Amino acid sequence: MMHKESGRPAKKQVTVTINGKKCPAEEGEILLGVAIREKIAIPHLCFEPSLDPYGACRLCMVEVVKRGRKEMTTSCTLRAAEGLEIVTDTPEIVKYRNILFELYLAEAPKSEILKAMAARYGVTKTRFLKKLEAADTLDNKCILCGLCVRACNEIMGAGAIGFVNRGPYTLVGTPYGEPTKDCFGCGACVKVCPTNAVEMEDTGDTRIMKSWNGTKVPLSKCDCCGEFFAPKGLATAALARVIPSLKEEIAVLCPACRGKRIAQEEIRALSGGAGHHG
Repeated sequence: MMHKESGRPAKKQVTVTINGKKCPAEEGEILLGVAIREKIAIPHLCFEPSLDPYGACRLCMVEVVKRGRKEMTTSCTLRAAEGLEIVTDTPEIVKYRNILFELYLAEAPKSEILKAMAARYGVTKTRFLKKLEAADTLDNKCILCGLCVRACNEIMGAGAIGFVNRGPYTLVGTPYGEPTKDCFGCGACVKVCPTNAVEMEDTGDTRIMKSWNGTKVPLSKCDCCGEFFAPKGLATAALARVIPSLKEEIAVLCPACRGKRIAQEEIRALSGGAGHHG
């Protein structure tokens, strides 16, 4: 059977059971994604649809029933198959999850997102203590899930940040703890961070990656409205993929002005060149 839009073979439809509820899914689909779609709550921090799941945070652990036997596994690495049964809140799962929440509250004590998530599952304090680091560029909010590192490497191909040190001294940062020239200033790291640990700020013609030791990235200026909008290096890389005739027209415009220009061109084309200018 072929998919009507893509022309590719359609994936087999299966039924999985989550907490007793029968849920439709595509064979091989990520179970956590199925649960999210069905509005079945499973806590998670390291799941990002644009990246392959790898079960780093372990919060999405569920119990799987296979041939009468039960085992625990991460739902972000579990794939849908016909007849698969999982339970999300057994006493063992709850106990395991609560300990993880306590550990994360100690690891990232200033993350309000993490505190709110833990509180929804009844965890409001931790038995584990960690000294706040005044010099932490991630403001004591990082849980070392690695999403920012993976986004920088696997999606953007920049490799501007990575894991530094080992064991309890592990952290995420730039090489040698200094500003890096490899950063595009794209903000992918900010977008994927589940605890709001990564911060950036646009000031005038510069984007400052505050979490990456103040790395500064120059911004492009729109010739139409005068606003600074995109990192120059990123804009140049994106425009390299655009056809030359169109590139010259939109290279110096921000997205808003670019949209207006395209709309005006469409109006002029539809009205035989009689559209308004400006």
